[in-house]
Amino acid sequence: MPHNRKRATIREVAQATGLSPAAVSYALRGIQTSPQTQQRVRAAAAALGYEAHPIARALASGRTGMVGLLCGSLEDYWQQSLAVGIGRALVGCDRYALILDAAGDPARELALARRLRDQRVDGLLVQPLDPSAPLWAELGETLPVVSIGDALHGGRSRAEVVFDNRSGVTMALEHLHGLGHRRIAVLTPTRATTPDRPADLHVNAEADRLGLQVTVVTAPQSWHAARRVALEVLSAPARPTALFCFTDSIAYGVYAAARELRLAVPEEVSVCGYDDHPMSVLLTPPLTSVDWDIDGIVRAAVQVMVEAIDGDPPHRRIVRAPTLRVRRSTGPAPV
Repeated sequence: MPHNRKRATIREVAQATGLSPAAVSYALRGIQTSPQTQQRVRAAAAALGYEAHPIARALASGRTGMVGLLCGSLEDYWQQSLAVGIGRALVGCDRYALILDAAGDPARELALARRLRDQRVDGLLVQPLDPSAPLWAELGETLPVVSIGDALHGGRSRAEVVFDNRSGVTMALEHLHGLGHRRIAVLTPTRATTPDRPADLHVNAEADRLGLQVTVVTAPQSWHAARRVALEVLSAPARPTALFCFTDSIAYGVYAAARELRLAVPEEVSVCGYDDHPMSVLLTPPLTSVDWDIDGIVRAAVQVMVEAIDGDPPHRRIVRAPTLRVRRSTGPAPV
């Protein structure tokens, strides 16, 4: 049977380099020693197979290596993709994601944010359901917080990767207006308790500018729950000729409702999404959607989070510009 060698100790690394255990510890952490010493110690540690025990490393550095990722709702396929991308990118930075799901509930979101703080995560990435909650400013006093999608209340987040929602909403509504649509339903996951999300605010302003009759309806982010809402909207006497959905997952529910009601997309009702999930091109017909470049969002969010954990950089605001991906789910308004 092969013999499993016992984990090398820091004392063995010290003996191999002629340094004290304390000096070896400093060198491995990259502090209080010269770059040459750090290189020599790391080479010896690698040759001996030395690995710092994660608990001991956390105690010595004051860091856990864990980054909290708080998602608004993992029933939304785009947020699932975001969580996968961020989790993998953090592993590439020798950190790990602790992923929690607020399940579309703003109160649950705040409770989980407090729990992540109490778990002593090194930082918190959040795609907020309620960006106006005062808690965000409080959390920003004790750990690096980076928001994705919307800026947080209080201006205490370390960074924000936000969407140019005005441009995204304008692109979608102008596209539908250009096709002759005047009665449009906007399906949003925003609740009455969180009424100031930027994307929702822009809808009314753009509707007034374009002369549109817009009805804003709250819909869950899971496609099967959104289907029930879409059935009601599409069964109304003055049925909208187009539905603009603030997540592609909601749009999938609209497709299901339209099929159930035997309404043809886009001949009888046009459908537009808002995050261009990869699955959207596989629908019949493929879904028109606003693309925010999820890979770019992941790279930017992880980069600013790592920078915030490793140092104290000034506040950074990264604005993602949208692209409208026009496909066959939108067409001329029915006469």
